[in-house]
Amino acid sequence: MSFNSLGLSQALLKAISKKGYTTPSPIQQKAIPPILEGKDVLASAQTGTGKTAGFTLPLLHILSENPKEKYRPIRALILTPTRELAAQVYANVKEYSEFLNLRSAVIFGGVNQKPQVATIRQGIDVLVATPGRLLDLESQGLLSLKRVEIFVLDEADRMLDMGFLRDIERVIKMIPPRRQNLMFSATFSKDIKKLAHGILSHPVQVEAEPENTTVDAISQKVYRVAKGLKTGLIIKLISDGNWKQVLVFTRTKHGANKLCKKMVSSNISAAAIHGNKSQGARTKALAGFKNGSIRVLVATDIAARGLDIPLLPHVINFELPNISEDYVHRIGRTGRAGAKGEALSLVSADEITYLRGIEKLIDIKLPVEIIEGFEPDPNASTVPEKRQQRGGGNNKPRNHSGSRNSNADGQKSNNSRRPKRSNDRRNSDRRR
Repeated sequence: MSFNSLGLSQALLKAISKKGYTTPSPIQQKAIPPILEGKDVLASAQTGTGKTAGFTLPLLHILSENPKEKYRPIRALILTPTRELAAQVYANVKEYSEFLNLRSAVIFGGVNQKPQVATIRQGIDVLVATPGRLLDLESQGLLSLKRVEIFVLDEADRMLDMGFLRDIERVIKMIPPRRQNLMFSATFSKDIKKLAHGILSHPVQVEAEPENTTVDAISQKVYRVAKGLKTGLIIKLISDGNWKQVLVFTRTKHGANKLCKKMVSSNISAAAIHGNKSQGARTKALAGFKNGSIRVLVATDIAARGLDIPLLPHVINFELPNISEDYVHRIGRTGRAGAKGEALSLVSADEITYLRGIEKLIDIKLPVEIIEGFEPDPNASTVPEKRQQRGGGNNKPRNHSGSRNSNADGQKSNNSRRPKRSNDRRNSDRRR
């Protein structure tokens, strides 16, 4: 199947051709036709399979086929959980709409709102946004969602995981009840399907890969190691392999900063990216990683969601995630678009429970290797660290909606008690 057979306009086909794409991915083949027919779509797609184009291409086609008045109200809203993902989606919208008479904008926190507001006031057709900045600007009367025709919820699973349910519900009340709804995600839990039931109307459900599977092109391996020897082992692997581009995951911001400093002291150029970093620092780190001036990018799950790094060869789990589904998202940063990739996990005794949960989820027994000098501690406890410290479960506490109480930067969410309007205005740029 070619893009020509999907029913997209010549202007879009020209933009697709300019990017060098000829054959649509499975999720694009399945999602684009029903979206063009105006149907609601619930789509599950493995990360890196082209799901962003799966909704941006038909969305742009629909808007361009039905032009509106000279003043452009926001007609399509794409909601994403993180700044990086919002920027990535916006870049795709801009590329695909190059030969269309459509305008777009992106808004997110961590930067001054004035340039964003100025762009919106000029009139736009498509708005890509994170929940916090969107609600902030709407509360100030700086944008209106009353003319939205198409609503896209991207990375819906992460939205709930980060505690955005109430924000999503607030946004839904601001847009017209008659609209087309598209929900895209890498995985769909019971909570996601419940959310979809409340938003979508008789949706067409499409799936490019079975839920929670890992891409075949990714080589996966586990290194059993004593917890205190992890830093030495990861430095050895990167140095001995002369790896030039490695994405490393830690569980915490503090852990990311600490590991990054150890890398730099070992003459490995590295940068950390997480919620406590300013947007400027995050953008600079990502740019350096992409252009090769930084060999190692150390990230938390929240900051890394949505990172699009072409041909990334190596992903390392310095610490396993305590949520099994996050493993799928992490290693999905490599092996994208059919390219080969390698995903390694450094596993200490207290992470064995997490490892078993991951293997059960992906239905794969991961190969294990032990490197001399970095052997696991035979006397270490296999009880997960959080249980050792608190005597509780290995997951973060969930709120009544089933989602974790964290915002786009992994900080505690105060969605249930938002500041008064005056405080929103004064503190919006500093807070987000």
